[in-house]
Amino acid sequence: MLFPQVAAIALDGAKGTGKTTTAKGRVAEVLALDWPEVRETVEADPVRILQLPRPLLLDEWQKVPAVWDVVRRSVDASNEGGQFLLTGSATPKEGATAHSGAGRIGRLRMRPMTLVERGVCEPTVSLAGLLEGGRSALNGASSLRLSDYVDEIVASGFPAFRELEARTLRFQLDSYLRNVVDRDVPELGLRVRKPEVLLSWLRAYAAATSTTASYSQILDAATPGQDDKPARPTIIAYRDVLTDLWLLDPVPAWIPSRNILTRLGQTPKHHLADPALAARLLGLGTDALIAGDGDVVGPQAGNMVGHLFESLATLCVRVLAEAAEARVSHMRTRGGEHEIDLIVVRDDGRVLAIEVKLSSTVHDRDTKQLHWLHKQIGDNLLDAIIINTGPAAYRRADGIGVVPLGLLGV
Repeated sequence: MLFPQVAAIALDGAKGTGKTTTAKGRVAEVLALDWPEVRETVEADPVRILQLPRPLLLDEWQKVPAVWDVVRRSVDASNEGGQFLLTGSATPKEGATAHSGAGRIGRLRMRPMTLVERGVCEPTVSLAGLLEGGRSALNGASSLRLSDYVDEIVASGFPAFRELEARTLRFQLDSYLRNVVDRDVPELGLRVRKPEVLLSWLRAYAAATSTTASYSQILDAATPGQDDKPARPTIIAYRDVLTDLWLLDPVPAWIPSRNILTRLGQTPKHHLADPALAARLLGLGTDALIAGDGDVVGPQAGNMVGHLFESLATLCVRVLAEAAEARVSHMRTRGGEHEIDLIVVRDDGRVLAIEVKLSSTVHDRDTKQLHWLHKQIGDNLLDAIIINTGPAAYRRADGIGVVPLGLLGV
């Protein structure tokens, strides 16, 4: 546990990921700054928060950015662990706080629930173990099949949505997205003259899930046949504000610290915070996804269900990697000749390479990119696995691991 030893921790993440619920169980007092009467009192005298019992939760702290600096100065005076938790579903505008908080306030990103957290499977393969190298034997059986994974893509990892019936879930996802455009974006200072244009851009971004599509490709998909397209600064503003709201969760390109590879692309892979949001934006339910519906925007081939399965796998791997103190990137050469879906990087720069395949079986052709990477970086490759929808985890004769997504855990 970090909190007993860290004076202040900020929990970041999109609305609905369970930040407040997680934090409430660890504090003595809660200050809800999204309540107008509470916010007005704190805005009048932010230092008054230091008189409240600790551990103290400052919920939606970005509503009163001045509390950040109050907490920072308090930690300067006493860095005893377990004093403050700050939860926020948006990053305040630049300049709203006087100091970044580096060295005083720790930052943790909370994401929607993984498959393990949803309780739909029992993991048998440890991501932390894979990062240790050694390529040990893999085992375990999974009862999850393609339809189960697709159900989980659509069902959402937002805790409050998990028990909803299908129609209510669709309504809540639609409302979530509409509230982002109509309320959350303006609250961060971006005036949206045509909300439907922003929603169309979000739909196109969803169609680019798990690709490195350029922003011009996404814009063209959002405005087909239109000559009067939003200007580039407008699109950049959309991207930035949606990132500040933690709704966009792109995977950065891998840049090896030891210069062991050249000619790597630097474009991020596009992901929304929850694959269910992408599926809902595209109007794709379980049956439509299994039928192969949905057009993909971007250079990577495949149908939409494959891209959304990769997004679900990416969500799970990122949460597990954070617990293992590792970072997640993707790799793609500039010409697209070689690409690896996920690169999990240890602090020493050595990596675990992961390919994601929407298939219950693995063939030799599926391992080509992983073998290519091994030839390029040698012992810097700790292990290599293929995540799939199959019934069992095992180690192939060539050393490549095969792990059903449902069996991957901490």
